Amino acid sequence: MKKVLVVAGICIALLAVFYTQFKPGTASADPRGDAYAGSKACAKCHAKVYDSYLHTAHFMASMPATPNSVHGSFAKGSNVFNIDQNQKIVMEKRDSGLYQTYYVNGKVKGAHRFDIAFGGVKGESYLYWKGDGLYQLPLSYFNRQNEWSTSPGYKFSFVDFRSIGKRCLECHVSYVNEMPGGKQQLSRDEQFDRSTMVYGIDCERCHGPGAQHVDFQTSNPQVKTAKFIASYASLSRAQRMDACAVCHSGIHTSLLKSTFGFMPGDTFAKYKLPEFQQHLDTTHLDVHGKQFQLLQSSKCYLNSKMDCGTCHNTHQNTRGNDILYAQKCLSCHNTPNHTYCKMTDKLGADMLKAKCISCHMPELTTSVISVQVADKAPPVRFFVHTHHIAIYPQEVKKILAFINK
Repeated sequence: MKKVLVVAGICIALLAVFYTQFKPGTASADPRGDAYAGSKACAKCHAKVYDSYLHTAHFMASMPATPNSVHGSFAKGSNVFNIDQNQKIVMEKRDSGLYQTYYVNGKVKGAHRFDIAFGGVKGESYLYWKGDGLYQLPLSYFNRQNEWSTSPGYKFSFVDFRSIGKRCLECHVSYVNEMPGGKQQLSRDEQFDRSTMVYGIDCERCHGPGAQHVDFQTSNPQVKTAKFIASYASLSRAQRMDACAVCHSGIHTSLLKSTFGFMPGDTFAKYKLPEFQQHLDTTHLDVHGKQFQLLQSSKCYLNSKMDCGTCHNTHQNTRGNDILYAQKCLSCHNTPNHTYCKMTDKLGADMLKAKCISCHMPELTTSVISVQVADKAPPVRFFVHTHHIAIYPQEVKKILAFINK
């Protein structure tokens, strides 16, 4: 009998330890602290939204580089990038991972592993770890042409390995802990604790810490109103815009403090220097990264209560769905008194229902990102939809020329 009681006591003690260490929301400690639950905890109750989010640009902002996340070809004949007759970079698959190997006159001068993939919509760029520092690989993948290309900003004529700092990571990962001073390294390159990296833009980057929310809703399933979590709808218009501005207002202005600390409801002006508040000439704003300022300068924004969420559902992949975005426009622009399209008498009904974005938010080239896909080829610029909603006569001419062929 005593033996049975002893065994039972041990089992109860083990169960208590197991529950303490692995209760819901704490099975895997989040590097951001105990207030965070991690996206997998969100997926348990929000499976449909989570599964949809996996296909969005926010989720794909960064991820570990694997054969599934690196989309450039490693097949013989498609894996060589010739810099000149003496230099080339070869994409190679090895037992230890994927590599970009640099050859000069047939001899290996360096081989660096694909560790992190950035992006996945218009193209992908890649990072590798060197000690505790992150560096960009010289070659990226250009989706539109299905080719390897120089990484943005790299010259075709030389191989470089640019260090990547926290300012880049603040918009491509949800968190990483910086290591002040690194490991007694003389370089000024920033150092990071790779074990703390939270890839992509996860649920809690936009909704705030969720551990208390998960614990409460799990313990009180009868309560259908979300508690202890920030929803986009609960924020003011200014707060909603600031939440998006964290990453969509450009990266060329110094920050007062790291945006990893930004929480939904915060004021972004407390994080970024005053230049953010000044009036900016929209004709000199690049379409890549300055979407916040471009939208705020639009008459549609100034004369309505719209915000980013009026047109964008960040939980869904709606890339290229022109008809959906046109419907967003027509939800307001649907009467003669609300600036109905002046091209009505020249365009058919089907065209009007599908081409609002093409005329009023056209794809323009960005000077921030350009790549080269072959020796002596001109640089290829990326096209990005401008968020300055306006009338672009040159785009109207393109549409008219197309339908009058």
